[in-house]
Amino acid sequence: MNRHERHTTLLELLTERHQLEVESVAAELGVSVATIRRDLDHLAEQQLVTRTRGGAVAHSVAYELPLRYKAVRHAGAKERIARAAAAMTERGMVVGLNGGTTTSEVARALATRGELRGTAEERMAEEPALTIVTNALNIAHELAVRPHIKVVTTGGVAMPQSYELVGPLARHIIGEVSLDIAFIGADSVDTESGAGAHSEHEASINALLAERARTLVVVADSSKLGARAFARICPVEDIGTLITDSGAPEWARRFEERGVRVLQV
Repeated sequence: MNRHERHTTLLELLTERHQLEVESVAAELGVSVATIRRDLDHLAEQQLVTRTRGGAVAHSVAYELPLRYKAVRHAGAKERIARAAAAMTERGMVVGLNGGTTTSEVARALATRGELRGTAEERMAEEPALTIVTNALNIAHELAVRPHIKVVTTGGVAMPQSYELVGPLARHIIGEVSLDIAFIGADSVDTESGAGAHSEHEASINALLAERARTLVVVADSSKLGARAFARICPVEDIGTLITDSGAPEWARRFEERGVRVLQV
């Protein structure tokens, strides 16, 4: 387990237990007490935990793991989901992406997909291979250096955990565009309540992205299937395709029974 993985594990344990003791967690993770002390000191410097004598407690802002720490969860599944999503796009499309670790992988897969670069004549025409509309700061940052991709970002207030821009400014921009396809990541996807997010602010913007798209694709690893979240992004009837991994075949069958096309990768 490397340093980044330890930090992710420590934050996950704090989310579950709210308090950790250095010696016990060192034994649990199979590392030295000194290593855990350094890890907790580092997380405290980032204001993600509060150090106590002999351990740490959850910091008030650490209600959810920041995006950079969630990225290592189910990494292989998210990469496969991203490749399948990218394969659904064609040159010239306008693509919507919300924030999250899975959609960040979709953005990388789109940026590196050779078929989208086109012929030499198409590249000389200076027409973008894709136009990406996103409210995610990290996705816009990664794609801005790709000359074959036009990036459109929304305004709004940045959410510290997901890097998503929310609020009236974000709604205004999205309400003025039309999308060929939207890839929406979600905190939960259920056959009864549909796709959801823990934050009502994020759900509101994600719902508008979904509404503005001709085709809606939800991208979510199997850990999100059957889960529940506070705010709904869209009902299950609005989901055209669900791309997930093969970890929950029973849930995949349930979605298919509700008329959702399911791709398990």
